[in-house]
Amino acid sequence: MNTIQTTTPGRLRRALQRLAGLLAVAATASGALVGPAGAEPAAHAPKELRIGYQKYGTLVILKALGTLEKRLADKGVAVKWTEFPFGPPLLEAINVGSIDVGTVGESPPIFAQAAGADLVYIGNEPPAASAEALVVPKDSPVKSVAELKGKRVAVAKGSNANFLLVKVLENAGFKYSDIEVTYLAPADARAAFESGRVAAWAIWDPFLAAAEKQLNARVLVDGKGAVANHQFYLSARAYAEKYPDIVHILLDEIDKVDQWGKQNPGEVAKFIAPLIGIDLPVIDRAAHRLSYGVKPVTPEVLAAQQKIADKFFELKLVPKHVRVADAAWNQGVKQVAGK
Repeated sequence: MNTIQTTTPGRLRRALQRLAGLLAVAATASGALVGPAGAEPAAHAPKELRIGYQKYGTLVILKALGTLEKRLADKGVAVKWTEFPFGPPLLEAINVGSIDVGTVGESPPIFAQAAGADLVYIGNEPPAASAEALVVPKDSPVKSVAELKGKRVAVAKGSNANFLLVKVLENAGFKYSDIEVTYLAPADARAAFESGRVAAWAIWDPFLAAAEKQLNARVLVDGKGAVANHQFYLSARAYAEKYPDIVHILLDEIDKVDQWGKQNPGEVAKFIAPLIGIDLPVIDRAAHRLSYGVKPVTPEVLAAQQKIADKFFELKLVPKHVRVADAAWNQGVKQVAGK
């Protein structure tokens, strides 16, 4: 489904070396995320840090740079990366003990908590409402959300776009049950969208940008005014509580990439495109909608998550009421003074 962009290993290696140098300068100038004042390092380090990531975002750059591996090598900690197609299976992997930390959108943690996953929120990126949208084919007669009543709409169940779909329908005065929801993973949803088997598709970047650039999909409505669309970093509770210093190091390295990316979205696109094999114009559009700047998860952000959880329970999309505050991380993070 993606158009591959050819990049030689030498060019990619030189690009990453240049980026590593830029990040070093940015980190020196800006400071970094650290653990809470007075926190003591863990008595012993784990053998590895297993990270779940998706095909796009800060973690893709961090993986390519290898700076986290270098920093943890002194502690004897190896880093293992596993790619996932979207958020719910990533959090299921945390739940069953296959990975230790990962990044997902707003909805997956709620579905995971409802399924009994013992995880904690360790950080979040700023809102990126325009980075997800409800799209229709370029020649579709549908001009408004209201015209989707009774029609089939694709979305990945438990994804951030799942809540987007709920909210845009609500804002248009319709119920979730007023459309025929078809739950499909992104690759299957794109196939259904291209073949005309669904009338619309609720999706996020970079799949959204690919649909716009490659299929000329038309945005019916994006997340602005409907959702915040936070990106969250989560960890198995046992891992975060046993090895808080390792988690803080991970957040620190994410922050270094974010501080650079915030100022250079075009450069972010140039680095990510060859890493994930998607055309530069697609990733450039997505990179300019990506949010940068990992932050502590505040009570206000958790309260916003609670509203999502309550809505999903009301719609019977999750089997029980979820108390989001139960997944707060008591170690927290704070920023260096002056940053």
